[in-house]
Amino acid sequence: MLSRRTLSASVAALALMPLLGACGGDSDAATGKGEPGTKKVGNINIGPDQNRVRGKKVDALAKLLPAKVRERGTLRLGGSADSVAPLGFYATDDKTRIGSEVDIASLVADTLGLKPKFEQVSWENLFVGLDSGKFDGVFSNVTVTEERKEKYDFATYRHDNIAFEARKDADWTAKKPADVAGRTIAVSSGTNQEKILLDWSEQNEKAGREPVEIKYFQKDSDYYLALQSGRIDAYLGPNPSAAYHVASSGQTKIIGTLSGGGPSIQGEIAATTKKDSGLVDAYAAALNHVIKDGSYAKVLARWDLTSEAVKESQINPKGLPKP
Repeated sequence: MLSRRTLSASVAALALMPLLGACGGDSDAATGKGEPGTKKVGNINIGPDQNRVRGKKVDALAKLLPAKVRERGTLRLGGSADSVAPLGFYATDDKTRIGSEVDIASLVADTLGLKPKFEQVSWENLFVGLDSGKFDGVFSNVTVTEERKEKYDFATYRHDNIAFEARKDADWTAKKPADVAGRTIAVSSGTNQEKILLDWSEQNEKAGREPVEIKYFQKDSDYYLALQSGRIDAYLGPNPSAAYHVASSGQTKIIGTLSGGGPSIQGEIAATTKKDSGLVDAYAAALNHVIKDGSYAKVLARWDLTSEAVKESQINPKGLPKP
């Protein structure tokens, strides 16, 4: 979820330094783009010509839309201005917005017979835009929480997972607290994954095992330098960014994934709209249609996010608990 700090890979830097990623504050990381002329990161197309998976209008589903939206013919969608590959970032032309969130939103709009109209704003202004009616929805890696459900409606479309990323030659997996006992793990401060890692370390100590040695760095690129040099055993971060970095570097692998909500609840990413706006039923129905016809799976596959696929879109499921 975008309320935590996320990670994107810099293809240009990776071409020069194996295992080197880049942080959200670095210019290349902000675009997620490669050297001039680069069109792919692994098997992922990052050029402006996306050949995006498109859908066809389903009249029965379009009728679920509020009349004013249906008559307008456009779906006004907010997206975060932060560029995080592979979720939402700029193509190699530095102006075309691409990513999995753009693809899924476009697929939903197609299915509802509407033209998607995107606008990138700061994180807090996504919700301001929903509150004011400026946006009909937000497809921008928003996690369902109980607090947010008080003001917004949700239609889920992807699991919210985090991942342990290690060197490609790692011979261990990370699926439970005992797996990281005595290991040196890097994590970003103030994130859900830090909270989970601290909890795992505490569980290890209570069970008589070694605690986790947790490392923090200033930049995302520093995490990968530490991984490359062997100063850390793994980095725990958002699964989409880890999957993108694995694809771009070819030097790392994911050795374990878990819910970003922790052991008690599966975190869910969802299309977000103002509560009682009349849009959530249409979003969920469109998502379930594209899940059934296979186009949803094609979108996730082209961004290496198949592991986060949902079997069906749920409206307002149980969310992450209030702080």
